[in-house]
Amino acid sequence: MSWTRRFPAVPAALLAALLALVSLFAAAPAARAHEERPVTLPDGTGSVPQYRKAEPDLLVCKTDRPAFERRISAFPQELKERNLALYERCEKSGYRHLQEAVDAVDRPGMNIAILPGLYEEEPSLPKPTGECAALKAPDSALGYQILSYEQQVQCRHNQNLVAVLGKTDLQIEGTGATRLDVVIDAKYQKLNAIRADKSNGIYFRNFTAQRTTFNSLYVLAGDGFVIDDVLTRWNDEYGFLTFASDHGLYKNCESYGNGDSGIYPGSASNINDGRGYDVPRYSIEITGCHSHHNMVGYSGTAGDSVWVHDNEFDQNMGGASMDSAFPGHPGLPQNHARFERNLIHDNNADYYGYVADGTCAKPPVERGYEQGVVCPQISMPPGTGIITAGGNWNVYENNWVYGHRRAGFFLSAVPAFIRGEEKWSKQADTSHHNRYAGNVLGKDRSGADRPNGMDVWWDGQGRGNCWQSGPDGSTPGTLPECGERRGAVSGGPARLVGEPVKLAQLLVCADYNVQARRLPAGCDWYGARGPERVETQIALAVAAVLALVGGVLWWRRLRGSRLGAAASLLGLAGLALDVAGSTMPLVGTFVPALALLLLGLWWTGAGLALRSTRPWLARLTLLLAVLTLLDAFDKAVLMIPWIPVGPAWIRARVAVPWVLWATIAASRPAHPAPPSRSPADPGADPAGGRGTGALLTEGGAQ
Repeated sequence: MSWTRRFPAVPAALLAALLALVSLFAAAPAARAHEERPVTLPDGTGSVPQYRKAEPDLLVCKTDRPAFERRISAFPQELKERNLALYERCEKSGYRHLQEAVDAVDRPGMNIAILPGLYEEEPSLPKPTGECAALKAPDSALGYQILSYEQQVQCRHNQNLVAVLGKTDLQIEGTGATRLDVVIDAKYQKLNAIRADKSNGIYFRNFTAQRTTFNSLYVLAGDGFVIDDVLTRWNDEYGFLTFASDHGLYKNCESYGNGDSGIYPGSASNINDGRGYDVPRYSIEITGCHSHHNMVGYSGTAGDSVWVHDNEFDQNMGGASMDSAFPGHPGLPQNHARFERNLIHDNNADYYGYVADGTCAKPPVERGYEQGVVCPQISMPPGTGIITAGGNWNVYENNWVYGHRRAGFFLSAVPAFIRGEEKWSKQADTSHHNRYAGNVLGKDRSGADRPNGMDVWWDGQGRGNCWQSGPDGSTPGTLPECGERRGAVSGGPARLVGEPVKLAQLLVCADYNVQARRLPAGCDWYGARGPERVETQIALAVAAVLALVGGVLWWRRLRGSRLGAAASLLGLAGLALDVAGSTMPLVGTFVPALALLLLGLWWTGAGLALRSTRPWLARLTLLLAVLTLLDAFDKAVLMIPWIPVGPAWIRARVAVPWVLWATIAASRPAHPAPPSRSPADPGADPAGGRGTGALLTEGGAQ
């Protein structure tokens, strides 16, 4: 459905303004967080694999028996005896490297057991030679080659420490007491520690994978996988990455120290596209996991139909994020994630300093990931609980969201061309029907106060979005409320585009590049304060223009009017308040709305004072006053329903001709008072006033 058909009453001028805004976004660089060969989503005929307790078919161990015995010395007796028995068997017929065991898998349904030890997979580490050193493939923005599946099979260790390619129903399990007893370490020499590609039904359990230049555990194009009690850490990008997959389960996992996210179910199978809130199943379930000290705990570009429940995301820059902001991901725009009963708290880390000081420009092995360094890979508002950047039909219910210095929930739209969609009819197809209900905001599970800077930040775009009653601070000031039952919000706002100042902020903040060490000036995500912030710069520019034009207008046309003088003082106070409020990141809506109220009263008084001398300018001024007061009402009291753009956009368009007209009116010389005439003068009024001829002359000068 086109914009003009959806909103037939939208004037052409407004549509032109919206198109101009979209062209501004087009100037932003295309971000490429995760680039992979073209893949199609699974057909959905698979299933979530079940854990098998049977004795392993293949064993992996090291040959240093004394070291092995030291590793298992503190195990419970039964587990120690089992490991000793497995070691006896492994010494005779086992493998020394996990890749060797994977290569020996010759049928579906086999189990590999990895005994306690450090596995660096030395045969996989040498740089590629021969044909593998000269593969022809496109390069990603990050510099690695985007290899086809056939090239991965041909040269499996170009990018992977351990490559599991085309295996079915394979189970890989560590036999230690904890996941730290078996460690698979890429030593920053490979993109991926373990890659499972086209391997349906794979089951990973009870080990650690670490230190890669991309991702520790990667599942690609799989229909059926389980990640059970696995730890990933210290990676340039992701801890766990599952992509273009279905029938997946993460449980009891942990991830930290990652430059993007700990958990990333990108392009999860898009099985619920076109549905409402009621869905038959979810493609991936994530439960019992803890993701902390990353750029973001959870992220999912095209993270469709993912059920995330009973997890903890804390001590990251952002708790969780889902988006439609990166091209090349099947299943866009993102839809139908469901977050329930998660602890999302204290995500206030700020790792951008490591980019600014050059730490992240060093080779990965020198950056200090093991000492807490994280190199953020994309733009992220630090201090935020859950970020939805261009998602639809997501449900956030019964979560604890607290202790964030910026916002508990963050919702913004993403124009479709950012993901490669050029049709105008799709440009406003994100940020719809997101439901936030029953969450505990600003309190921890004990009931103690742990407020967020504000509970909700929303750019204002979209239809059908709704929130629970009573958030502690939000922008806009009053949000559309959810009903008891899931469903569309009747009578709520349906905006084609968000608030202009917020969109300017998002545009500026998106211009981040870790490789180029580019931290956008003007964005408080990266440390801009006070007059450095783009919001303040916009407010200062607007205030300077309006103060100059308004001051000259008052001096030349209104200083003789008490109403005009009083109105001008209100306008000056409104401009000052608007600038002051823009310097405070968490000012909420009260100060901006009060500033708009004062500006509206200024234009009201000025318009009334101008009626007798400049009637058409007076009418335009009063129109601007009404739009400004509507904008204040929209921001602080109630978002006006069923209008395609907020009053701020219309007000801005009216303000431009008003400034021009007011400047011209103020620059023209005032008409001198006509000389007094005798009653015999043909142009004189018998009552002593100005005659018809004088009125005509003044009217002609309007």
